[in-house]
Amino acid sequence: MSLEVPKGDFFALLGPNGAGKTTLIGIATGLVVPSSGSLDIFGIDAFKDPGHARRKVGVVPQNLNLDIFGKIVDTVVNQAGYYGIPRSAALPRAKALLTELGLGDKLLSTARQLSGGMQRRLMIARALVHEPEFLFLDEPTAGVDVESRRGMWKYLKTLTATKGVTILLTTHYLEEAEQLAKHVAIINK
Repeated sequence: MSLEVPKGDFFALLGPNGAGKTTLIGIATGLVVPSSGSLDIFGIDAFKDPGHARRKVGVVPQNLNLDIFGKIVDTVVNQAGYYGIPRSAALPRAKALLTELGLGDKLLSTARQLSGGMQRRLMIARALVHEPEFLFLDEPTAGVDVESRRGMWKYLKTLTATKGVTILLTTHYLEEAEQLAKHVAIINK
């Protein structure tokens, strides 16, 4: 597979289950070791300098992977700590992100107390807290109601338009790709 995602683009990757969409994201984020090939993220060889490349990337995985008993503000602040961001900087950043994503009134709630759509938005906040230049979204709206999905779309489009964040979205929803993406690729087998 050969793929180029232009900087600042909203790019959709479509394909059936098992086609390799999640594997591609796993390779790009260092979670899957490829058997061959190369990967460049904004001029950084992701295989030779994986730590540097990963700092440029945020990931919203396909499956929910939240501490369901932790406060949502702590979920985001703790993620920032993995990138060396001090709590004094992470806390206001987390509060701002959660507010932008419609969770500002839930800061002290636990993930367990949130609806599925709210949990998805929490995962987006967590992925953005270190201000990545490239955001991978692996089927972020799976199981999310139509109204929540549209709110998420609006936020993600704004993120690309105002902050220049490059987004690669994997989805099964053609409507989602049409609404969001400037470019679309299809992967199969």
